[in-house]
Amino acid sequence: MSSLGNFIWGIADQLRGVYKPHQYGDVILPMTILRRLDSVLEPSKGRVLELAKTTPPAMLPVRVKKQLNLSYFNTSPWTFTKLLGDPEGLAANLIDYIAGFSDNIDMFTRFKFEAEVQNLAEKNRLFIIVQAFARVDLHPSQVSNAEMGDLYEHLIRKFAESSNETAGEHFTPRDAIRLLVELLFAPDDEVLGGNGVVRTVYDPTAGTGGMLSIADEHVVGTPEHRGLNPNARLQLFGQELNDFTYAVAKSDMLGKGQDVMNIQLGDTLADDRFAGRTFDYCLSNPPYGFDWKASSEAVTAERQAMGEASRFAAGVPSISDGQMLFLQHLAAKLRPVKDGGGRAGIVLNGSPLFTGAAGSGESEIRRFLLERDLVDAIVALPTNMFYNTGIATYLWILDNNKPAARVGKVQLIDATDQYTKMRKNLGDKSREISKEQRSEIVRAYDAFAESEISKIFTADDFGYWTITVDRPMRRNYSATRIAAVDDKKFGKDVDSAPFRAAISGMSPRTYKNRDEFIAALRIAFVAAGLTRTPAQFRSLALELSEIDETAELVRDAKGNVEVDAKLRDTENIPFTYAGNTRGQAARDEIIAAYLEAEVLPYVPDACLDTTKTKVGYEIPFTRHFYKYVPPRPLAEIDAELNELASEIMVLLEGLER
Repeated sequence: MSSLGNFIWGIADQLRGVYKPHQYGDVILPMTILRRLDSVLEPSKGRVLELAKTTPPAMLPVRVKKQLNLSYFNTSPWTFTKLLGDPEGLAANLIDYIAGFSDNIDMFTRFKFEAEVQNLAEKNRLFIIVQAFARVDLHPSQVSNAEMGDLYEHLIRKFAESSNETAGEHFTPRDAIRLLVELLFAPDDEVLGGNGVVRTVYDPTAGTGGMLSIADEHVVGTPEHRGLNPNARLQLFGQELNDFTYAVAKSDMLGKGQDVMNIQLGDTLADDRFAGRTFDYCLSNPPYGFDWKASSEAVTAERQAMGEASRFAAGVPSISDGQMLFLQHLAAKLRPVKDGGGRAGIVLNGSPLFTGAAGSGESEIRRFLLERDLVDAIVALPTNMFYNTGIATYLWILDNNKPAARVGKVQLIDATDQYTKMRKNLGDKSREISKEQRSEIVRAYDAFAESEISKIFTADDFGYWTITVDRPMRRNYSATRIAAVDDKKFGKDVDSAPFRAAISGMSPRTYKNRDEFIAALRIAFVAAGLTRTPAQFRSLALELSEIDETAELVRDAKGNVEVDAKLRDTENIPFTYAGNTRGQAARDEIIAAYLEAEVLPYVPDACLDTTKTKVGYEIPFTRHFYKYVPPRPLAEIDAELNELASEIMVLLEGLER
């Protein structure tokens, strides 16, 4: 693939001067795909043309499929070889050739390739490019489907590098995909090896189709790679937003003999092209930290219209990061348990583990997944694994039909040290996971046991209550603080001068009873011809106060003690506090025990506002695998400092000479 990729990349040299480097892909990629289709269809070309003469257009796809077992075809008389025989008419003939493809071949429209053909012809480059590609034999007997997938991604990466565009915008490194695929299929290896196995695999962020291709390679295999079961059949489904990568993914699926209508173009969040369908396996690498504002209207409408049946029923994350929408989407796409259940694997950064306080959209999504026992495992990958980011990344494995041993459990695997340094960086990617290291990670997953890199938890280990602790209001009040009061506190479009003057004329006395101070305020205002409502008097008194533990308690009109918002605090209480094993069933008991032990000894007058108690979930992955490293001995540090000081003195002496 490397030599073939470099050869095709070399063809791009003919575009120099006519195209800028970041535009080379607009020509080379569609030409590569066109040459692949031409190579595949050339042996059956004559028979297709004969069928086209005697078959109504509407029936032609059916007859071609039935007689030639082809899911796509071309009714134009042209081939790459014939195109070169008419240099003068090359542009028109090439456009006619592209128009001759069956309706399910829409990639060249997505590439806007007709405009590129015209431009190449105008700049006298078209014949050179077509001639160069005609010398490349891309028939499956020469270049396997797996090699074509590698070739597409090799070219995309090269073009991305040329334009300073991050390659990770387009595809996921193969080593990361292989690990995800192996983890996804691990529990079903034996089942997938049976006779007549047919399974569905879905990727809502298909990109160039790499995840689908690796899944197919893992199960069915390729000429170069033995799969679990060559007689198995995977039906591959995907949706992609980007026209360019959609065209590449669809081309890849064509080469695999997949139904190309199973690859759809569109915004998965706003317009699920597989609405109502569920799948045996799901895979995804959604963009990290992407703004989903463009999809928000459709997402909100779905939530309102479908309620609990919505893909996003659990909640929505911050508008600036839509990763967890895809996490929810995958959970909704798992085949129902009554039909055998489904599994999903998704690549996420660290924020879905902990972002969002109790009650937030992010926390509610985690709550939804954990309380329904959908989270099977989370694997921490090494940093610098991806082309466009060096940050920490994680593989989440979802399963709605766990084996008995895993029911109610979540496995965390720390694979951050399982990597091999690459000889040459590819963007931010400087590390890769070898086959042996993948096997080690999968073995840890299969073992489902506590070890240095594996820990087992229950959902309750990640749950907590956020409680609101209040304290009674005790404040003193003084008119001398009027200078610090903002004009807005007197009301919108209200002249504050008369009020300030009335307050400034009051006694400088400090009051420790709010009602007495308000009575004095009222007298001053009446004398100045000013009026305020009871609520406005209380608000103004608050602005002229400060916290004072020796002051009298503030009570409302009914005699109830008021709380001071400035002293309000929140506390997070783990579900497992004090060894609790009953989870939320013991909520009131555990919260009371926490207050008694952790709050009241230090703040005896504290009270709990039960109406504000919220449930939250977070997965503090790093904390669970933290390894304490003791500080270096002081003697060792002193010795090193003395050595450095000596070296500095020697250098200074050299300068003085």
